[in-house]
Amino acid sequence: MTPSPDRLAEIARQAVTIGTDLIKTTRPQTVIEKADRDTFTDVDLRIEHEIRAYLAKITPEIGFIGEEGGADDQTADSDLHWSLDPVDGTANLVHGVPLCGVSLGLMQGDRAIVAAIALPYADLHYTAAHGHGAYVNGRPIRVSTTAEPSKAMVAIGDHATGEDSHEKNKQRIALTAALAAQVERIRMFGSAAHDLTWLAEGRIDAAVIMSNKTHDIAAGVLIAREAGAIALDSTGREHTSAATHTIAAAPSIAEPLLSLVQAGIGIEPSQLPNTAL
Repeated sequence: MTPSPDRLAEIARQAVTIGTDLIKTTRPQTVIEKADRDTFTDVDLRIEHEIRAYLAKITPEIGFIGEEGGADDQTADSDLHWSLDPVDGTANLVHGVPLCGVSLGLMQGDRAIVAAIALPYADLHYTAAHGHGAYVNGRPIRVSTTAEPSKAMVAIGDHATGEDSHEKNKQRIALTAALAAQVERIRMFGSAAHDLTWLAEGRIDAAVIMSNKTHDIAAGVLIAREAGAIALDSTGREHTSAATHTIAAAPSIAEPLLSLVQAGIGIEPSQLPNTAL
């Protein structure tokens, strides 16, 4: 029998705590390049191995997909699976920048229904379950009430690396310029875990990430939504794991921010579906 949502959220919290302890006590000794400027370390591998083993013991009926090791044998036969990014912000970790996190989501279909994210160096542990709210260190959290983009602090995702990065970064740079002209401040933390949890907690007002990898994004999107954020694709459709981009914001600025993003990346009105926030 699958545990209750509250119990699953606690299991997820315990799982990411394994990663928190390892990040705070272990420095990377080996850095492995997956692709152009895209790396992982022995710390990523050790965290994934230990969290995978913990979840296999506690929730053997639920599948598992890790960013570094892929899916286990259980995943294909399970309606649910855990999706883990063992270190979100590996480049920060390697360089000693204290902005990285452990991100774990329980996926059902195209979205997370339970999430836990730990930000080790800030001693912040976020959890959420669909319909049950979002919490940091056991305290309920809500997004900001910022009412206009000119008063908003907006986190923007990393620039692209690897194949086609030059073309992708033309769009990202254009978007950064468009936002810089309209919002109060832009920040690039280098970790989607920080972008989305800090949105959920009201530390920032929006997060714009021009990608959507499930292990990076899904847990943070659930936490942000359960704290009151609106999460969309750049087309204005509701955000799912099938989305191309990730735009999440406090409700009062979601619509004007989406318009700024669409203009910044060159989406014409004729290209948009007939949707409304």
